[in-house]
Amino acid sequence: MAQHETMMHRRAMMMAGAAMVVGACSRSSSPLTSTPLAAPALPPGKLSSVPAVARGDSGPKTFSTVEPSLLRKALASLDRHGDRIKARDRIAIVDFSASSSDMRMHFLDVADGKASRLLVAHGSGSDPRHTGFVERFSNAFNSNASSEGAFLTQDYYVGKHGRSQRLVGLDPTNSNALARAVVIHSAWYANEDMIRTHGKLGRSQGCFAVGENKLDDVFSFLGKGRMIFAART
Repeated sequence: MAQHETMMHRRAMMMAGAAMVVGACSRSSSPLTSTPLAAPALPPGKLSSVPAVARGDSGPKTFSTVEPSLLRKALASLDRHGDRIKARDRIAIVDFSASSSDMRMHFLDVADGKASRLLVAHGSGSDPRHTGFVERFSNAFNSNASSEGAFLTQDYYVGKHGRSQRLVGLDPTNSNALARAVVIHSAWYANEDMIRTHGKLGRSQGCFAVGENKLDDVFSFLGKGRMIFAART
């Protein structure tokens, strides 16, 4: 009986410890504790989530899914960081003006004008009252907040949250992203059923957390060396 109680106590302690790290985005994503991965291939014609209108027949391409002023900011950032962003055919824009209940992570194929979008969570430090809206950004360590600016996608690895992708912050507003382990990963609290149940997603600790069945789409669309631009309008 004593041995059984000891085993039950240990199991309870392990479950409690696991619960404490759900949604966290911390230094455990460092190269010392992770396994490198290759990116999944993008199936032909596969673009995650909701298709969108996307082509201008004359003049520059426009994307109906993205607020025009935010799109202009993102394209200006792509030009500004052109020396570091080698792959310029695809970009992602996260509109943090929108609620977490909205499909606010936009995937734009600049080459052919196609677009799609999906749900993405923001950091708890950006939304301390859990309203579903970003109230503030932060680049500070231990802020648990989302950062604004341009991010460069880097390598894949298996870490604290399973398969993940590292990001490098290219602006003063997100320059600590790599050291803060602000990454792309999947999470249960970013699944679509959270909207039906709670009207909003759960919160990360600053990472771009997407639904568990959307991660391959994100990885294969962006790959390495492309830009994610996150901001409010």
